Amino acid sequence: MAEVTLEHVRGAHARIRERIRRTPVLTSARLDELSGASLFFKCENFQKTGSFKARGALNAVLSLGDAEAARGVATHSSGNHAAALSWAAGLRGISATVVMPRTASPIKIASVERYGGRIVFCEPNHRAREEAAEKVVRESGAEMVHPYNDLRIIAGQGTAALELLEEVPDLDVVLCPVGGGGLLSGTAIVARALRPGMRVIAGEPEGAADASQSLKSGVRTPVDHPSSIADGLLAFVGDLTFPVIQRDVDAIATVSDDEIAAAMRRLLEVLKIAVEPSGSVAYAAVAEGKVGVAGKRVGIILSGGNVDLGRAPWVTPGP
Repeated sequence: MAEVTLEHVRGAHARIRERIRRTPVLTSARLDELSGASLFFKCENFQKTGSFKARGALNAVLSLGDAEAARGVATHSSGNHAAALSWAAGLRGISATVVMPRTASPIKIASVERYGGRIVFCEPNHRAREEAAEKVVRESGAEMVHPYNDLRIIAGQGTAALELLEEVPDLDVVLCPVGGGGLLSGTAIVARALRPGMRVIAGEPEGAADASQSLKSGVRTPVDHPSSIADGLLAFVGDLTFPVIQRDVDAIATVSDDEIAAAMRRLLEVLKIAVEPSGSVAYAAVAEGKVGVAGKRVGIILSGGNVDLGRAPWVTPGP
């Protein structure tokens, strides 16, 4: 496929739906009151492997021909895609090798190991990740499954929005986080096809705001040293995802780490669910008034729940 369409997303959903969770959509009168809007939370923190990444990874793995699959798969990831690809590869009985930064969260490293992935560690920067993954592919012949810059991934990630709009079809706004843009571009494709007048907005950390800068400038503009507690959103928006974002996304709101931590804590205290920092970014944009949603029906994709509770931003380190 030259680009992802609604039909590709529907095809991906048919391919994966028996093996993923159809995650719930939760509401809260208290959170509605605080925001002045009707909020509908698509809880991908309950998804297989703890994040929406299971959708794209499984679609990519199940899309491989037998000869391609036999060589295994490879990727680079800070954690959630690494775990998802390891899980998906295990379902098909093939190998997965994942390049991870040496600073990756211990719980995300443990998750990859639990699902049977082989880890290659690298320095914590985008170039090191790309180069290490290229070396794995070159030496093993494995199929590269990029964490976001892959049409199979984009189609798979779009299935979260597809389910959300099947359950709540009359939304005025839909929000999700943006890192590399796989989830955002998949969400935008679905939204524009099913409800053209709906606004599509992303949340992004201030310390890794390449997507918002790129949208404003019209060209992909990297952040030299991205930094945020939202470790899953430190990627540079892809050359496949950015054109979709340019065409179909209305705005990208940036939020500080303190605002992300406050949103994360409120979701835990009010909705009683654990959402990781990256997964809390879209709600943070609403909670902090960065997005005009008063009186609107708003869908928010909570993208993951792989929280290291010992490192939660409100936990004071011991002596």
